[in-house]
Amino acid sequence: MTAATGPAVFANGRLPSSPSAIRKTDGIEFGPLSAPPRQRSKLWELNDSVHCSIIGTCLTTGELRRVMSKAMAVEVSHIPDHDLHARAVGLCSRHNASSKLLQKALDHRHEAVIKRFARLRGEAAAMQGWAEARRAGDIPGAYWAVLTHPDVGRAGLRQAFGDVHMLSHLVGAANRADIRRLTALEEENAALLAKVERQQARLHEAVTLRDATIRRLGALAARQVRDAADPGDDDALAGLRHLVADLETRLGRETGRRERSEQRLASALDAAQFWERRARDAEAARAAAQRELAALEHQQDAPDAAEPAVCLPAERNLYVGGRPGCTEQVRTALEAAGGALLCHDGGRHDHPSLLPGLVSQADRVAFPVDCVSHDAALAVKRLCRQLGKPWLPLRSAGLGSFLAALAEPAGSREPDRPQHAEGGLR
Repeated sequence: MTAATGPAVFANGRLPSSPSAIRKTDGIEFGPLSAPPRQRSKLWELNDSVHCSIIGTCLTTGELRRVMSKAMAVEVSHIPDHDLHARAVGLCSRHNASSKLLQKALDHRHEAVIKRFARLRGEAAAMQGWAEARRAGDIPGAYWAVLTHPDVGRAGLRQAFGDVHMLSHLVGAANRADIRRLTALEEENAALLAKVERQQARLHEAVTLRDATIRRLGALAARQVRDAADPGDDDALAGLRHLVADLETRLGRETGRRERSEQRLASALDAAQFWERRARDAEAARAAAQRELAALEHQQDAPDAAEPAVCLPAERNLYVGGRPGCTEQVRTALEAAGGALLCHDGGRHDHPSLLPGLVSQADRVAFPVDCVSHDAALAVKRLCRQLGKPWLPLRSAGLGSFLAALAEPAGSREPDRPQHAEGGLR
């Protein structure tokens, strides 16, 4: 390009390190005279289109507020998250003190991942590292490291940006579906409870009316008996007999109506108890999901990625079942706390005969009930009882479920009577 059309760029989409690095002949720029030194890109050197994804993915809300409070030199607690995010994105494109603060926060937050990517030479190796981190769920640090890697060109930057963009769509869709299901269940439960209360009120009114009618008819019969007490009056006796027969007929109808009302009341009570159990189960699932989300948020808010925010015991844990990506996340969290992780995939590739030895080496055994076979789960429980080892049935195979379970106070679970549903086993 000519000097009149704008600044020259290298093939990787970044600005040259200095004007002297461009060789010009007759106003035509042919590129650098020699290869520039290996140096990571700065935040303000990247294309403006990636700044939004960097701020939203690589910094937590708490970290962003701390940085923006320093950059703006004002209290930012009253600024909504979206507005603060937009202001931060606007600061990224200019080389000034604010963008330097954001660059420093990103480098400090993901220092360990940046060092790991710095050892990768060439764009192919860097993109392979990005693919492995994405499969393991380690998105924030790897995304920042690959975007600023000196060997990654435009194609790699476009691929990483596209992966994060599509991942945000998938995560948003999954969260919206879970929220819709929980909201629909809560609305259905509230409607059924209101219906049961209305049925109970109607049945109570019917029983009260029946009892009042029986008392009124009894009083009427007694009065007529007294009025027809003369034994010589045959007409009075005949009328009395007719009245008694009529009262017995009406009493029989009322008795049948009462029995049917009692049956409907019993059915309504059974339905109410069923939906109350459903509501308690839904509330327990919601509480467990909140604990897992809180554990993940604490983990993400850790100032140093090498130090877990959730207080994990420094012990040896055996993880049975699960998925490979989730297992590596669990291993990383435990090793950061000074612990260790033993793994057994539940019989897919590892032989079941390895379980007794692994259980005997572990201080604690955990398995996700939604991603482990029945045989493996039963074998784990039997071995733990025999060896006196505590075992944790996890609600799901995600990292959040594992962190939430280990973060519970000691003694909050009974090892011999765990609270989980066998129906969730794979």
